Amino acid sequence: MTAPLTPEGFQAATGVSRETVDRLALYEALLRKWQPSINLVGRSTLDDVWRRHILDSAQLHPLLPPSVRTLVDLGSGAGFPGLVLAILGVPDVHLVESDSRKATFLREAARITGAAATVHNRRIEAVAPFPADAVTARALAPLADLLAWAQPFRSEEHTSELQ
Repeated sequence: MTAPLTPEGFQAATGVSRETVDRLALYEALLRKWQPSINLVGRSTLDDVWRRHILDSAQLHPLLPPSVRTLVDLGSGAGFPGLVLAILGVPDVHLVESDSRKATFLREAARITGAAATVHNRRIEAVAPFPADAVTARALAPLADLLAWAQPFRSEEHTSELQ
């Protein structure tokens, strides 16, 4: 069995700054605080939250084109991957979450970490579409559904990159 990933191990694996790790640690602490009252992540995954959730989300960051400014995260839940990407520096992240308790958590996590994130507390279909450079989702729905929900947010600039 692999030992749980630590914040120091995450920093070594990703090369992010100490300040970024500190902001992610604030997020992790808030996640653990809210977990008992709101089921944000699977209980068994909390033993290795840095690997199972934070690193899993962060691995998307180097794959984003450098021109990405606006990102939409559909069905954000606990904020993976969208809030992690905001903490890592994506300038304008929109978190779409229909569960009002999770949306409240996301707002608090964005506030505490200083992440550039806007929370939309509504169903995906009810969000007025706007152009986004990237759309993410994690464990939300089958791919065909995800593609249909993402389509209205595709910007003209990045349409050819996605096909």
